Amino acid sequence: MEQICKLRLLEITSDRCYSQRKINKPVKDMAPRRVLTLWNDEGVNDADTSVLRKKSVELKTPLDKEAQAEIRALMDSFTCRDDASGLAGPQIGINKRIIIFRNKTVDDKTKKKMNPDDYDVLVNPRITQSRGEKVTAAEGCLSCPDIQIEVSRFPEIKVRALNEKGEKISKRYLDYTARVVQHEIDHLDGTLIVDYEGNLYYPKNKQALIDKLFK
Repeated sequence: MEQICKLRLLEITSDRCYSQRKINKPVKDMAPRRVLTLWNDEGVNDADTSVLRKKSVELKTPLDKEAQAEIRALMDSFTCRDDASGLAGPQIGINKRIIIFRNKTVDDKTKKKMNPDDYDVLVNPRITQSRGEKVTAAEGCLSCPDIQIEVSRFPEIKVRALNEKGEKISKRYLDYTARVVQHEIDHLDGTLIVDYEGNLYYPKNKQALIDKLFK
């Protein structure tokens, strides 16, 4: 099987780094969908990987009932979590160009139940403008468990899309939120953080798994 990526490995000494938090009970009756991952503790997830690596297609407009159901599934799967800044359709098995993300920077210690003002939903998003020198920072991803990788992103972007109601919108995002939006749009093209050649950080207790995946 092809290697997932080739990166310089930097070990994190604390075994507690990047541990997943428990998922809160969803507000709605619809159960959140499982987040697909490139690997688990046994090795590569071939079925999940095939979905995550597939380029997503645009939703047709006006949004029909199927499209609305897919958007709702993504919203329900994201808003019940306290361990994610964003989520993309492919991560829950929907290869459609839909993303959702927190539109405010929230400290991990103060994260609480989200309301509609706390997040944006973008359907068929397209970055129309990027500004500033790229900034490098470590990023994690629910679909790449237990690791973080340094990725360079633009600090300011402008995006055209539809909202969850199918209305045309144009928004500008800055700094951390801009990074999250670029990360989630990557998912729509089958790109994940392991495709960037930055430094890879991982917990010490995952050494054997990291050696299996990346060497």
